[in-house]
Amino acid sequence: MTLNSQFINLNKKIVECKKCKRLKKFREKIAKKKRKQYINEKYWGKPITGFGDLKGKILLVGLAPAAHGGNRTGRVFTGDRSAEFLYKCLHKAKISNQSTSENKNDGLKLYNSYITTALKCVPPGDKPTFVELRTCFKYFKEEIDLLKNVKIIIALGKIAFDACIQFYKETYFLKNKDFIFGHGTKYQLPDQKILIGCYHPSPRNVNTGRIDEKKMTSLFKKVLKLT
Repeated sequence: MTLNSQFINLNKKIVECKKCKRLKKFREKIAKKKRKQYINEKYWGKPITGFGDLKGKILLVGLAPAAHGGNRTGRVFTGDRSAEFLYKCLHKAKISNQSTSENKNDGLKLYNSYITTALKCVPPGDKPTFVELRTCFKYFKEEIDLLKNVKIIIALGKIAFDACIQFYKETYFLKNKDFIFGHGTKYQLPDQKILIGCYHPSPRNVNTGRIDEKKMTSLFKKVLKLT
């Protein structure tokens, strides 16, 4: 079976997943209520799969899809202000072919990288339960196992960073030690990958000046050199 076929099968399982009743109820509720500016759009309202270069060496990880971003468009980091900022930076770093991520058919391509989320459904208040996260780690592990060329994992935000650490503790019996999140912090993982922290491309972080295009683009360029 080809790598592409394996991902098609995995993504089918992800999209059809109904294991977490609370998450299923919440994502479907958002898809029905909608935000006023998207009132005429049909929301995706299902779990979100990753996308990108299946042979890439970089894996970008967010915690979960956004309520009116991925949960609306059907693609992670697509259709909201976080995506707008993220792809400006990825494009400047020559990791994507365009500087926007608006919908699943916008022609976006990633170079040498794949992007996904630790949790495949949008959680209420952006806070999944421990059990929900652990349940979804099965899919996250399958993605990582199939992405055999990945050398570096970039965690987009502290909660994504913490989720990655929790995943490695659960799956690879990572020993307890202090993993302190910071923009550009690097840690060696049990499977020899490098985990790098990155401030989340949220409007709040951008507006407060915690992150800007120069700082984020610089981090992406440094990561490329490590590959």
